[in-house]
Amino acid sequence: MVVRRRPQRGHRYAESPVLQLALQGWRSRMVGLLLMAAFFALLLRAFYLQVINNDFLQEKGDSRYLRDIEISASRGKVTDRHGDMLAVSTPMRSIWAIPGDARTMSAEQKRLLAQLVELKPRELDARLASEKTFVFIKRQVPPQTAEQIAALKLPGIHQEKEYRRYYPAGDMTAHLVGFTGVDDKGLEGVELAFQQSLLGRPGARTVIRDRRGNIIEDVGATRPPRDGSDIALAIDAKIQYLAYSHLKNAVAEHNARGGGIVVLDTRTGEVLALANWPTYNPNNRAKLSGEQLRNRAVTDTFEPGSTLKPFTVALGLEKGKYRYDTVIDCAPGRITIGRAVISDSHPHGELTVAQVVQKSSNVGTTKMALSMPAESMWDMFDRLGFGKAPQLGFPGEVGGRLRPWKSWRPIEQATMSYGHGISVSLIQLARSYTVFARDGDLAPVSLLRVDQPVVRGAEVFSAQTAREMRAMLEMVVGPGGTAPKAAVPGYRVGGKTGTAHKLEGGVYANKYIASFVGIAPISNPRLVVAVMIDEPSGGQYYGGQIAGPVFANVMGGALRTLGIAPDAPVQVAAMNDGKGRM
Repeated sequence: MVVRRRPQRGHRYAESPVLQLALQGWRSRMVGLLLMAAFFALLLRAFYLQVINNDFLQEKGDSRYLRDIEISASRGKVTDRHGDMLAVSTPMRSIWAIPGDARTMSAEQKRLLAQLVELKPRELDARLASEKTFVFIKRQVPPQTAEQIAALKLPGIHQEKEYRRYYPAGDMTAHLVGFTGVDDKGLEGVELAFQQSLLGRPGARTVIRDRRGNIIEDVGATRPPRDGSDIALAIDAKIQYLAYSHLKNAVAEHNARGGGIVVLDTRTGEVLALANWPTYNPNNRAKLSGEQLRNRAVTDTFEPGSTLKPFTVALGLEKGKYRYDTVIDCAPGRITIGRAVISDSHPHGELTVAQVVQKSSNVGTTKMALSMPAESMWDMFDRLGFGKAPQLGFPGEVGGRLRPWKSWRPIEQATMSYGHGISVSLIQLARSYTVFARDGDLAPVSLLRVDQPVVRGAEVFSAQTAREMRAMLEMVVGPGGTAPKAAVPGYRVGGKTGTAHKLEGGVYANKYIASFVGIAPISNPRLVVAVMIDEPSGGQYYGGQIAGPVFANVMGGALRTLGIAPDAPVQVAAMNDGKGRM
């Protein structure tokens, strides 16, 4: 039996009841409205971003090709009081690289680049191996060398302008002027102390760069650079040279560890010279030690020894307890206080107050000190500026050591009267002697040029006391004094020697600091010169022998440089045959 199947009728896909979309009329209209609203919102957003507030998109676009390049500002110059250059910036170039691009250089190109920037090939390869997008190859490259590098047209190698500091006076003014680092920021001396004034403000310009860092177009300057301010120091380059050279010679002659010297103008308080030894060349700092960097005159303290005796004597005159010619019995050349014995280097009998200074008697000074209240001595030292920094604004300046008077025992008051048990810096010691030169007032000290004399500083002694002390200090340099080698031909000078044992580990060692501080001309004081020689070891160590001649040479040369008229017969030079003591 044959079964015949009924032919199936064709079924159209679109007529499937599952796939048929049957929406009600209101629903279709809602979907349409929502689509239109979303489209309208997108239009509004696009209008807002591209017309009203397009900063964001513009910033994102600019970041792809615009760059702000810093325009270096020239650091201010440092000059002496007459405008002679002490520090000046010279234009240089920094060589930098985009490592990813620079690695495409050939071996020959790398060899030439390494040779020009004075790097070993492996050092150059190490820098170019960096994963950073920017590395320095060499800073402060001379313009001639930079031009040679640019002529090679090396891939990924670029240049920027910068400055390098140059110091024409070299080691002569190193401790005073200081130096800057590779980023042109002050690290020592005046360069650090006046960093904000000298630095200036860098500018900026906008450029268009391609993906390799090449500048395609200069859009223009957005901020012009502002160069740093120039600074005129108080020092006189000629007097600085005198001070530096004579100090250097004295340290070498006496095989000393080091030394310092300060020259002050008594009218203005200006530092006309400040030098130390050992020193360094700020133009070549490849090998530097802490010993070379130390500005001894400002940052180091020492026991001043007998250079403090004139202040104890002046206090006695000021209080009315003593007169210029009051006799003090200094026999037999020593005095006992408790278990301690204070002695003179040479025994003396009866001495006037003036002779106590002239002969530098420890016994005479001790007797005067112990006759006065400890508080009065402390107050005098405090008003002289001891125990506190001199406010020069100089990095590392110290105040020294001055203990409260309530803790003084009699032996401590005695030793402080002749400069032991108290510590000062050389700049403090030089400043303190301005009270004798300025009729009793203490001049403020300045590293910067001062155009007007200081009218009146803080008063420490009366004018009468200061004049009497000048006469006593002049006796120190005259016949019978401890410093005939400090005499200056043609000028009346006065001063005081100092010879002090050095403290090491709280114990006085068999090492000395020789010093001398003096003023001139005595008839109308203009300069104070303070000299300190650290650890002379050539067989002599007294201040009159070691520091006195340095004072004479520097003071004489400085007075002539300033055109100060002589006020004494030239025959005074014959007194230099004496032997200085204490």
